[in-house]
Amino acid sequence: MSGSPRRVVVVEDDSETREFVARALREDGLEVRSAARADSARKLVQAGEVDLVILDVGLPGISGLDLCAELRRDGAAVPILMLTARTDVASRVEGLEAGADDYLGKPFALAELRARVRALLRRGARAGPPEAVLEHAGVRVDLRRRRAFLGAEELPLTRRELDLLARLVRAGGVVVERETLLEDVWGADTPEAAASLEVIVSRLRRKLASGGGASLLRNVRGIGYALDAEET
Repeated sequence: MSGSPRRVVVVEDDSETREFVARALREDGLEVRSAARADSARKLVQAGEVDLVILDVGLPGISGLDLCAELRRDGAAVPILMLTARTDVASRVEGLEAGADDYLGKPFALAELRARVRALLRRGARAGPPEAVLEHAGVRVDLRRRRAFLGAEELPLTRRELDLLARLVRAGGVVVERETLLEDVWGADTPEAAASLEVIVSRLRRKLASGGGASLLRNVRGIGYALDAEET
């Protein structure tokens, strides 16, 4: 990694784990700040530019899941890697639904943590500044303000719903394959991400049904999804 150090916030209430992770990332040339509680972590994220948040689920007081969801509601687009001892699929989906970009179960190998951190930092760097507004089929997504509209009506969307909708709007009616959506929106084609995709598509389809009519979100069987595309 070249240039100024990338900034990482490590949020973990266990001091041994927190210092272990922070020390390893500093050895990789990253600038690391750490916090043991959600309120301290929130202040660090809000105080300045952050390139990655490593967030433990089991924090005292406000949980990591709640903090993740709160940061997303506030418009924070920083990549978030969740750490947790709960590794079942339902728990992973819960973390992804809260707005996490990746999920690592405890105990974890340091090499895997470093690999996931590098991948998330690369993905964030590749994203670059997005277009200001995307429009297609009566749907408008304002990426900078993180708002979406169907006609004149604003859509109440979660972060992941908005990211998925933006990807479909950007395609302009062309079918986007499931695998492409998983890579572009979740960063990986995993069972947890696939389960999360199904949940979000179902919710988004309902929200894109104007006046109780047919939804603009189409399932192109065996292939993927599109906005206002003819089903095959």
